[in-house]
Amino acid sequence: MSKKAAFWIFISGTLVSLIILLALTFDFHQKVKALTHAENLSPQVLAGKWAWEKYNCNDCHTILGFGGYYGPDMTRAYWRIGESGIRYAVEKPEQAFANSFRKMPKKNLSPEEIDNLVAFLKWTSQIDTHDWPPQDRKFKLSSEAKRLVAGAGISVGAALFKDKGCFNCHALQGVGGTTGSSLDKIGSKLDKEAIARYIEDPSKVNPQAKMLKFDLSSEEIEALAKFLENQK
Repeated sequence: MSKKAAFWIFISGTLVSLIILLALTFDFHQKVKALTHAENLSPQVLAGKWAWEKYNCNDCHTILGFGGYYGPDMTRAYWRIGESGIRYAVEKPEQAFANSFRKMPKKNLSPEEIDNLVAFLKWTSQIDTHDWPPQDRKFKLSSEAKRLVAGAGISVGAALFKDKGCFNCHALQGVGGTTGSSLDKIGSKLDKEAIARYIEDPSKVNPQAKMLKFDLSSEEIEALAKFLENQK
């Protein structure tokens, strides 16, 4: 191949690559509003972002690919644990992470700031990131819980019980909190259907219930109920 031919191959290849890059960039900017649901960027969502930055949440948490890796990725936090889970973690981190080696400081956010933060995390959970970081669409398990299911061979229900923070309030075989009742014999008292109804909406079964209502899929409720049914 002559130098002249190599030169023109280089020039043409560079131009083609540049055209592709520009086309993809243009296409992305045309779709970004739809992908991010920009119509949902309310003043409350923006205030939630300011609260996120004010309390330096990115120091420990990653969101939309930016931040630290000490705490869990928060891009899909609302999708994983719902509003009640976020509020519990922010308002009472000493309880929410009592059994975790990773601790979260209590920042003493005002009620309005917590409302705004929830709105912000709800918005980020709706952004179409083409499933990045990857999320399990059936069971909302953390990477650690997925490793337990795959490596240790425990059931999905057992992994969910740990992953959703149930040990923070409930004890099993001497491990866990004491805020809620011990669940060692729950399967001898309630069948799977009754357990599932309670998990789905505790206050509907018992108006005096102090247990939080978590954002769980029907598959997750089924897996948790099946796991607890076997605790006899």
